[in-house]
Amino acid sequence: MKKSKIAAGILAIILIGIYYYVTLPALNLHSADLWIFFLVLIALATVVYITRKRLGIYEIRQSKAVRGFAGVFLVVLAVYLVGSLLSSPIVNAAKYQSLLQVEEGEFSKDIEELSFNQIPLLDRDSATLLGNRKMGSMVDMVSQFEVDDLYSQINYQDQPVRVSPLRYANLIKWFTNQKEGIPAYIRIDMATQNTELVKLEQGMKYTTSDHLNRNIYRHLRFRYPTYIFNELSFEIDDAGTPYWICPVKKYNVGLFGGATVGRVVLCNAITGEMEDYAIEDAPQWIDRAYSADLLVELYDYYGSLKHGYFNSVLGQKDSLETTNGYNYLAIDDDVWVYTGVTSVSGDQSNVGFVLMNQRTMETKFYKVEGATEESAMSSAEGQVQNLGYKATFPLLLNISGEPTYFVALKDDAGLVKKYAMVNVQKYQIVAVGDSVSACEKSYARLMNENGIKVDASAASDIQKITGTVTKIAQSVVSGNSHYYLMLDGSDEIFDIAVTDLINVIRINEGDQVTLEYQKGDQTSLVLSLNGETAKTEEE
Repeated sequence: MKKSKIAAGILAIILIGIYYYVTLPALNLHSADLWIFFLVLIALATVVYITRKRLGIYEIRQSKAVRGFAGVFLVVLAVYLVGSLLSSPIVNAAKYQSLLQVEEGEFSKDIEELSFNQIPLLDRDSATLLGNRKMGSMVDMVSQFEVDDLYSQINYQDQPVRVSPLRYANLIKWFTNQKEGIPAYIRIDMATQNTELVKLEQGMKYTTSDHLNRNIYRHLRFRYPTYIFNELSFEIDDAGTPYWICPVKKYNVGLFGGATVGRVVLCNAITGEMEDYAIEDAPQWIDRAYSADLLVELYDYYGSLKHGYFNSVLGQKDSLETTNGYNYLAIDDDVWVYTGVTSVSGDQSNVGFVLMNQRTMETKFYKVEGATEESAMSSAEGQVQNLGYKATFPLLLNISGEPTYFVALKDDAGLVKKYAMVNVQKYQIVAVGDSVSACEKSYARLMNENGIKVDASAASDIQKITGTVTKIAQSVVSGNSHYYLMLDGSDEIFDIAVTDLINVIRINEGDQVTLEYQKGDQTSLVLSLNGETAKTEEE
C-alpha cells in the first residue's frame, strides 16, 4: 500500500510537470492561465482520489475529502471570477480610460512628406507572396524550410521593411536540421519590393518552430517564470542580427485588467542570450514593444469610456472608437500605428485619426474630419472597376500638407497593379496611376482643379533635364512597351511608357530631348517628353 501511494504521488508529479511543460503558465497571480492551472490540478487530484478509493456515487457524496476538494475548487473559481469582474471596465471605467495619454497633434508639422523610396507600397499579404516566391527559388532550402508567417514591419537603416524567419517544414525536418539551426530569414523592402533571403553565419537556434527547450516560448518561461509575455515579434538590429522582442505585460487594474507593457526582453535568436529592460530603457532600434492590437484596444478604452462604461453601451455620448483596420507609418526611426477614429454610432465619416508609437506608447490625435478608410478604398476601386482590382487598407500620407489616403490596387493574384490617392477631407478627389509618381502628379493636378493650391513640381520632386540621346533600348513590362533612354552628361536611365508618351517612338539616338522626370532607385520615371505630358488614368 505504501509503495502504491509513492507510485501514485510520483505519477501525479510527472503529470503536473508535463502539463506545465506544455501549457507554460506564468507563476504570477495576474496570469489567468495560472488560475486555470490551479483549477485543473484540483480537478485532477479529485479524480485521482475517487479512483484510488473506488468510491461510488453515494460514497462520493458522503466523502469529506471530496467535499474538501470541491470547496477548494469553488473558492479558487470564485476568486478568479470575482477578480475578473473587479478588473473589468464595468467597475473601473475611469482607470481604463486613463491608461493611454493622448496629445493633440499638428498634421503638417508632425508628419513630413516622404520621398517615394520611403513609402511602403506593399501590405502584409503582398509581402507574404514575395517571401514565398523567393523561398521557392531557393532549391537548396525549400525542401527543408518554409517562411514563417510573422512578417513584422520595422524600420531598418531608415527604410520600411518586413522581416520573417524561416521555420522547419515539419517535425522530421526539425529533427534532421536542428543541430545547425535555421539558416536564414526573409527581408523585404516595402518601398522597392526588393526581397532578400539573408543567410546567417550561424543558424537560429531559438524560434517558434523549435521544439523542447529551444522553443522560444519555453526558453523565455524557464528564464523568467513570473513574466506574462504579450505578443512576440521578430526583428533585426542595425547590423542585421535577428532578435525576438518579448514585451512583458503590466496589469494596472485589479488582478487581470488594464494590461500595458512594463518591461521588454530581447532574445538573440542565434545564441539564446537575453537582455531584460524596463520599457523606458529599451534600445532605440526596437520597433514593436507594443503590438498594434494592444494599442488599438487602449485607444478604444480612451475614446469610449469618457463618461463611464454604461454610457459607452447605452447613451454613447462623446464615445469614439477606432475604425476597422490599421496600418503603419515610419516617423523618426520609430514605427507608428495609424488608424481612423469615428463615432461609436457608426456613421460613414471619421472625426480624425490617431498615431500610436509601438516603442513608447506615445499617442497623438489629429482632428481631420473626412472619409473613413473603407470609403476611400471603395472610391479607389470605383476608378478601376472595369479591371476588378481590390484596394488594400490605406496608408496615411502628407501630400503638400494635405492628409491623403494612399491605396495599392491588387489583381486577383494579389499583385499590386496600380496606386491611388484619395483626399481625406474631399474624398471626391481620387487619382490613380501605374506608378506612385504618376499617381501623385495626377493627384496634384486634381487638387489644383478643386481649389486646393499645390505646387505639382514640389509635391512630386519633379526634375527637368535637356540633353542628347546617347542610348535607347526597348522592353515589355507587364504587357506594356517601355523605352529606356540615356542622355549625355547624365548617368540616369529614363523610363518612358509608350502608352503614356506615344511620341517616344519617334526618338532616335542623337536627338535632343527635354524630359521632366521623377528620380527612382534604378530608373527615373519620365512624366513629360518635349512638352508632352504623360497621360493619367482619368485621361
